[in-house]
Amino acid sequence: MANYLVTGAAGFIASKTCELLLGAGHKVTGVDNMNDAYDVRLKEWRLKRLTGKPGFAMERLDICDQGGLRGLWKRAGPFDAVVNLAARAGVRQSVENPWVYFETNATGTLNLLDLCRTNGTKKFVIASTSSLYGKHNPMPYSEDANTDRALSPYAASKKAAEAISYTYHYLHGLDVSVVRYFTVYGPSGRPDMSLFRFVQWTAEGRPVTVFGDGSQSRDFTYVDDIARGTIAALKPVGFEVINLGSDKPAVLIDVIRSIERLLGKKAKLRYEPMHPADVPATWASIGKAKTLLGWVPQTTLEKGLEQLVSWYRENQAWAKDVRTDG
Repeated sequence: MANYLVTGAAGFIASKTCELLLGAGHKVTGVDNMNDAYDVRLKEWRLKRLTGKPGFAMERLDICDQGGLRGLWKRAGPFDAVVNLAARAGVRQSVENPWVYFETNATGTLNLLDLCRTNGTKKFVIASTSSLYGKHNPMPYSEDANTDRALSPYAASKKAAEAISYTYHYLHGLDVSVVRYFTVYGPSGRPDMSLFRFVQWTAEGRPVTVFGDGSQSRDFTYVDDIARGTIAALKPVGFEVINLGSDKPAVLIDVIRSIERLLGKKAKLRYEPMHPADVPATWASIGKAKTLLGWVPQTTLEKGLEQLVSWYRENQAWAKDVRTDG
């Protein structure tokens, strides 16, 4: 049994990661500042599913709070590994407020890395993003592609987090896995992500806003698969950047048609210009994850959408009021 620190524990991916770690018999200390970057009811719903599970402890704490983190290490450590999934996420919001993105994603990561150094924690897993690949790289995106042309402050902040993680590997011998996620979706997903919005808007008969003409594609990856890959990345690798994606991009308008079929309702489409920080397509090369981690995605988009729609119907009484227009 290992003792893990998982940051952002009430978040979409982190809560599922905690659930799987606890199910495997490990001890998990979760950290989350429970901010209102999006509707806190989603975070509370996820946290409720973890609370009371054997081996789980939760601390309301911001990873930007160095003193608070030091105290946590004394109370709950030593940790066998840190899984840093706390982040300010989302491309468009980062254009509006880049400062909070750099504070959490870059400085917060640095705080955790340095506490690993000073407390002898040897393994560090950090979530990164497919947004780093920008528009200029050939697809499918390979981990050795150039990531120097970030199109959003969000991508730039994650690039900074990757860079300082390598520095701590090089200088201090930390074993670091950087997992780059590709468009994660599923039950209780983030409401700024397209699939949560499409389901809610279609179910409630609201206009379904499509940025661009709907022909853009995304490498949608189911949350359970992403959580399994994140846990697989706890193995010793030295320093590696690893894509976690479905390797099966789907066209946006086709996904909307699938949601219509599952809900039995027609979407009221409304087209808006594409945001300059958005990319026309994402597609993950996942050969490295297969070879290095023995990981392959197991959930088809069809099955994943069924799970998302089913979750929405079960929680519609409150999920219909979750803000999705911000």
